[in-house]
Amino acid sequence: MWGGSIARSYINAVRSFDANEALCDEFGIEVSRINSKLFIARLGEFAYPQVPKSLEELSIAKLFKKILVIGGLQPGQSTTSVAVEAAEYIKADELVILTDVEGIYDKDPKKNKNAKMLTRMTYDDVQKIIIDSSGDRQAAAGEYRIFDAVSLQILKRSKIKVIVISGNDLSEFKKYWAQQKDVKGTIITS
Repeated sequence: MWGGSIARSYINAVRSFDANEALCDEFGIEVSRINSKLFIARLGEFAYPQVPKSLEELSIAKLFKKILVIGGLQPGQSTTSVAVEAAEYIKADELVILTDVEGIYDKDPKKNKNAKMLTRMTYDDVQKIIIDSSGDRQAAAGEYRIFDAVSLQILKRSKIKVIVISGNDLSEFKKYWAQQKDVKGTIITS
């Protein structure tokens, strides 16, 4: 699930109308659900065919034993927070986060050519590198980092293993799915 650049475009347009952040969040949620539908279409028969819009719908979808793809659930919550909360709710052992970079870096790889991808991290490492450096706009619609304070706290309490890999090139996801050992990305554990 993700909103991405399309969501940010809509959010910026709504923000230009002097709309509040809750309305911006609503637009981000809708785009994340549309993007989730696209990913479900790509996964075909391996995926549950609908995007759950609540934890209750998610609990029903889990019964079908398919890949679950969800979008946003409520304003004020990043898609990562939703993903971690949903994984905790269904008692998942692992959570795969597909993003627009290959993993988590020590600096923003879009702004720093010398950014180094981190292949293994602890929850404390995530807090130090991601949360402490994210600044004041962390909670604004469309401004979420791979992790925010809420997602980090849910992750810490649930102790779910997280794998962050590129969603732009699904070859790494295919390798993960095939349980290959050489998946390029970041693994986060307690």
